[in-house]
Amino acid sequence: MQGRKVYLDHSATTQLGKEAYDAMKPFMEDVFGNASSIHSYGQEAKKHLENSRENFAKLLNAESPEEIIFTGSGTESDNLALKGAAFANRDKGNHIITSSIEHHAVLNTCQYLEKQGFEVTYVPVDGNGTVNPQDVRKAIKKETILVSIMHANNEVGTIQPIKEIARIISAENQTRFTGAFGGIYFHTDAVQTAGKLPVDVQELGVDLMSLSAHKFYGPKGVGALYRRSGTRIQPIIHGGHHERNLRAGTENIAGISGMVKALETSMSGMEKEQKRLSALKEKLEKGILEKIPYTSVNGASAKRIAGISNILFQFIEGESLVVSLDMRGIACSTGSACASGSTEPSHVLKAMCVDPALAQGAIRFSLGKANSEKDIDYVLKVLPDIVAKLREISPLWKTKRQ
Repeated sequence: MQGRKVYLDHSATTQLGKEAYDAMKPFMEDVFGNASSIHSYGQEAKKHLENSRENFAKLLNAESPEEIIFTGSGTESDNLALKGAAFANRDKGNHIITSSIEHHAVLNTCQYLEKQGFEVTYVPVDGNGTVNPQDVRKAIKKETILVSIMHANNEVGTIQPIKEIARIISAENQTRFTGAFGGIYFHTDAVQTAGKLPVDVQELGVDLMSLSAHKFYGPKGVGALYRRSGTRIQPIIHGGHHERNLRAGTENIAGISGMVKALETSMSGMEKEQKRLSALKEKLEKGILEKIPYTSVNGASAKRIAGISNILFQFIEGESLVVSLDMRGIACSTGSACASGSTEPSHVLKAMCVDPALAQGAIRFSLGKANSEKDIDYVLKVLPDIVAKLREISPLWKTKRQ
């Protein structure tokens, strides 16, 4: 491996922050009790668990700590939100609305629910990957019980109009009555936005929101689901009475403590950090477009997360480019880490009507707090030559030149 090491895959995972690590240590050493035990060891653990719940609720501006359910991942949180709400409200209706660019944790769950007799409408997006709130409004019918639209896309970074969609759902709910058909719940997958954008649940107007610690410098293996009081869900994991009978399994108190501290730390300097990352992203995109022909930025004119840049390189395979960059010490991806290794074009780019043949040449750079201008300079130094060499051996490039 040559040159410096540059990690540009923060949307896949982030390094555990020092603050989060320090917050976790006591619960991996001294405070090791099971929070469900009635003896002093257990009760001490229980006290810290509920303190974490209270602090996390404050960070999200939840009305009550009881609205926070700790889970094992963002994927589990999505599953609990969708399956939990769908099955708990099946007596009210069987229709779910989501978007065509959701993370597979949502899309695959919706596909599962379709096999269980639910009807799912997948609303489209425009060329920048943005959901039109009016498409959501048009998709609503009397049987609709749940809408799930992600806060921001994990591959392109497009920020969705969550507040506008929430207002549409609220207006619809005001016309409903508690008879044969009840109100609609609104879920958002905020896995990519927590610590990067405000995730105030009151301001966003959501009933359910999923989060994952390792996306904002917390530990892997822990997540959370915000559930507004009164929102009906049922558990999808059965066993003990943990998390108010909504998520069985001994709570990961060390991980939870690290997650809470990581979110608190990320939010404390969020605005300044996002401005810094936005400047780095602009430098990266401008440099690539100037130095390398036949390139474009997916979702360029949309509101995007500061740290995500999805670049399309024509006439090459994205996987080959990722491997070549890795050999030069640069880590990036072709899209969602959960879809890594798939030979299919990105479902997100497909939904944005990007030519499937071109979509194979798209890669995602996702920046984080450890990145600097020197990292961007290094990428811009080695990337043009790598792309040129890959194009020289590409049959697509040979066809273009003929």
